[in-house]
Amino acid sequence: QVQLVESGGGSVQAGGSLTLSCAASGYPPGRYCMGWFRQAPGKEREGVAAIFRGGVSTYYADSVKGRFTISQDNTKNTFYLQMNNVKPEDTAMYYCAAQRLWAYVCSTLSPRDYNYWGQGTQVTVSS
Repeated sequence: QVQLVESGGGSVQAGGSLTLSCAASGYPPGRYCMGWFRQAPGKEREGVAAIFRGGVSTYYADSVKGRFTISQDNTKNTFYLQMNNVKPEDTAMYYCAAQRLWAYVCSTLSPRDYNYWGQGTQVTVSS
């Protein structure tokens, strides 16, 4: 059973930066896509970014391209979301998730395609 634990959330002013971390463990053998998602109050959960575990393939939502960067440290089984130039509309609960894959690239940011989820970490951006 994959276990995911997020950290690094907090409050930040617009234009600032924040880095989220997700510590992952318990992977059954196989290929995985690791993703970041967010959900604001009253809105549906949406995909932000994804990265192929152990690889370099990444995938971003248009709303964060050029501002957010997903990365991973395979030695620590941890992946990250570097958030730069944040905006008030980035305020949300952020979740990390894992998708069991048969392919070698991440191709979806649809929450329903991800099998394992963390508990979330809150990010609040003030103007």
